[in-house]
Amino acid sequence: MSVVSGVTVTVPATTANLGPGFDCIGAALTLYNEFKFTRLQEGGLIIHVAGAEAERVQTDESNLLYQAFVQLYQYIEQTPPSVKIEIQLGVPLARGLGSSATAIVGGLVGANQLAGATLSQLQVMELAIAMEGHPDNVVPALLGGCRLAATSEAGWEICEIPWHEDVVPVVAIPDFELSTKEARRVLPTEVSRADAIFNTAHLGLLLRGLETGKREWLIAALQDRLHQPYRKALIPGYDTVNAAAVAAGAYGMVISGAGPTLLALADPGNSKATEMAMAAAWQGAGITATVRSLSVDTQGASSFHQG
Repeated sequence: MSVVSGVTVTVPATTANLGPGFDCIGAALTLYNEFKFTRLQEGGLIIHVAGAEAERVQTDESNLLYQAFVQLYQYIEQTPPSVKIEIQLGVPLARGLGSSATAIVGGLVGANQLAGATLSQLQVMELAIAMEGHPDNVVPALLGGCRLAATSEAGWEICEIPWHEDVVPVVAIPDFELSTKEARRVLPTEVSRADAIFNTAHLGLLLRGLETGKREWLIAALQDRLHQPYRKALIPGYDTVNAAAVAAGAYGMVISGAGPTLLALADPGNSKATEMAMAAAWQGAGITATVRSLSVDTQGASSFHQG
């Protein structure tokens, strides 16, 4: 087998939870981080980072991308090679769009390719879930599309969720951060039976709404009682932005991942109006936000060899 001297891996952003699908559903979006790995004859580790917020990314062995890279080599019981890593950031950091998942998936896929693709996609996915702690971001980042993940006696069952063309994801990314740790801290340790039943019913409705694009189902389906009522207090202007999105014709709005990015789902005819309304609402609250209509990425992580 010829030795691969370099590989470039592109990984999409993700949005997780989608309202009632807490910690089990996520979708890949058309925003990307790119990671280029090049073998070095000597020199250990070199990391270069470009893009928005590049100065905030660690460039030593504590870098999450590199930790994932090393994790795969440890799993296959090989010594990691000396490597130069070039990171091109396109996914905002700590905003609820899966930036850490892109690093985990990118590091594992890059290492696997340099090591001769010794692991299957399923094995890479299981390593990614173990590193992240839950599947809702890393699974769509790796596989693309919208994915539901559930445990079974044999491991993980991954179900692809059809996403109707009339459902446009609109992301409103504010200029402040919210750590996943803080967003988890505010959640209750127990929920009532009524709330568990509520979320089970609404997740089922969400899956059918995404598949059919039926407006009435989507409007009802985006409600949640497990995490959003507790987390929205951490996001200034949440209620104002939500009201603006709905008034502009969106099906509804949810917190993307752990936040603070807010995700509206809209039909193609209302997506632009939803963008403008969300941006204006946050601006009125004194917060600058980047608001964009995106699509669901269907490819997931992709890679190509440099030789």
